[in-house]
Amino acid sequence: MVSSPTADVSVRLAWADDAPALARLQLRAWPERFAGVLPPEALPSGPEAEAAATETWAASLARPADARQRTLVALERNRPVGLAVTTPATDPDCDPVRDGELVELVVAADDRGAGHGSRLLQAAVDTLRADRFARAVHWVDARDDATRAFLVGTGWEADGAHRELEPAGPGTSLKQVRLHTSLVEATA
Repeated sequence: MVSSPTADVSVRLAWADDAPALARLQLRAWPERFAGVLPPEALPSGPEAEAAATETWAASLARPADARQRTLVALERNRPVGLAVTTPATDPDCDPVRDGELVELVVAADDRGAGHGSRLLQAAVDTLRADRFARAVHWVDARDDATRAFLVGTGWEADGAHRELEPAGPGTSLKQVRLHTSLVEATA
């Protein structure tokens, strides 16, 4: 019997030596994410920006702000293709003991559609549950229909909260809606 090969994919907690790859993933995702919000020249790029982002990731991984702050990395073979960050929710109407937040969910553009986002999201939800959160929230750009549809398709829904950020100061506007999901598993 001949079996077909399976993809070598996984999600794990990020390690300190993942910092350069996480920085590259995030910096490469920003032009798409902030298109139409920020002028391209306002986005960090180049070797200096990558070095600074790598340093920030390394510090965050070595000394997270909270013991329940986790960074997950999606891998295809040994190549990082996505990341997710979970932490206690910080919104004024959230309880940081009960409510967790999916702060970041990024999959490299060339690697979308291969299941990495689904694996990352499931691992993030499992991590939030393990940290004993009862609910998760995630802010989504109001114009990001694809991410919103992806999350809604997995059981997340809008909770009525919205905000407007100025990521590069006055004159730039990023409207976001907050989605949430219960982390309490139903019992039969």
